[in-house]
Amino acid sequence: MDVRVTNPAQVESFPPAEPSSARLLILGSMPGVASLRAGQYYAHPRNQFWPMMALLFGVPHALPYAERLARLNAQGVALWDVLRACERPGSLDSSIVRETEVANDFAGFLDRHPELRAIALNGGAAQSAFRRHVVGPLATRLSDIDLIDLPSTSPANAGMSLDAKRAAWLRLRELVSTARD
Repeated sequence: MDVRVTNPAQVESFPPAEPSSARLLILGSMPGVASLRAGQYYAHPRNQFWPMMALLFGVPHALPYAERLARLNAQGVALWDVLRACERPGSLDSSIVRETEVANDFAGFLDRHPELRAIALNGGAAQSAFRRHVVGPLATRLSDIDLIDLPSTSPANAGMSLDAKRAAWLRLRELVSTARD
């Protein structure tokens, strides 16, 4: 399906950053303005995603973006967003106009990644959009894949301490380690 931009609030996500041996897929909802401008996942300087990847997978957040992404992919971790397109003025997930949401092609992703063991949903908007657009149609195919709801790494998620976020996200390291065995 072709998405035409007729509204300046219409945004489109990036292609997946997917290694051929993906065992874990981390999903956001839709990249924010800073990420869209930079053409990079989690580019906002106060987003805790890359520092979290340093903690969990040893990917130094000071490295250039391409190298961070390559190191994460080398560990079997893929990045993507639930939505391929939507109308959203600004960066806040709460501003996404639900009627304009277009989900990414998860059936195709699952076809390309039969080793996928877990999908981590970064924040409430990713969680609800994934359940709304993907779980129903792909329930059978997702039955052997762990769905993990995680707190958003966005700076907009200020209601949870960084320590609490880290504790929740630490489950991913264990999951990826277990998937390798």
